[in-house]
Formats: sequence, structure tokens, C-alpha cells
Amino acid sequence: MQRLPLPPARPGSWEDLLHQALDGEDALLIFDGSDDGGIPGLGQRRDHRAVGVVYDPNTERWGNYVPTIIPRRYDAFIYIDESRAVDPLHMPATIGADAPETYPSGM
Repeated sequence: MQRLPLPPARPGSWEDLLHQALDGEDALLIFDGSDDGGIPGLGQRRDHRAVGVVYDPNTERWGNYVPTIIPRRYDAFIYIDESRAVDPLHMPATIGADAPETYPSGM
């Protein structure tokens, strides 16, 4: 496992537009079921960065974005402008007779 740099969002992507519109603040968007989520312009198809288990900064330009209409894809959307990598849990590879306290969901 390694930490990888995450470059600024692609111009015109959802992440870029939200960064500009929210001036670096975090936000929770809850959609009302309409095509634009009740926010004019939100019903447009734009690139949406997909960063998850598999991420390669070398393919950032063409491989890490999916075309998305945000209110059609999500019921709610949490936008976090800046974050940092999380540290993995240091757990044994095998589980003994007693499962760890957070098993299986971590909640």
C-alpha cells in the first residue's frame, strides 16, 4: 500500500465546479428526485472523478473520470474539498476464535 498524490480536479469536472462554487468549503447535497436536484445546471452530464481502491495518478487525464449526472446517480452527495490519506487498520490477516470488535462492518 502506498499514498499517491491527487492532482487538482480536471477543469469542468464536478469536483472542479464544486471547488469553485463552494470556495473550498465542504458540503452535503441532498437531491429531491428532479433531474437537476433542484439546483439549476446540476442536471448536466459532466466528468466525475472516481477515486477508490484502484487509483493511478498516471491515468488521471483519461482513466479516473466517469460521465455523471450527479442527481441521477446519487440521492445525496458529500463534497469534501480537502482530505488526507487514511491509515490502514493494523489487524492480523487471519481472524481467530473471537472476531475483532469492528468485524465485519467497522461501524
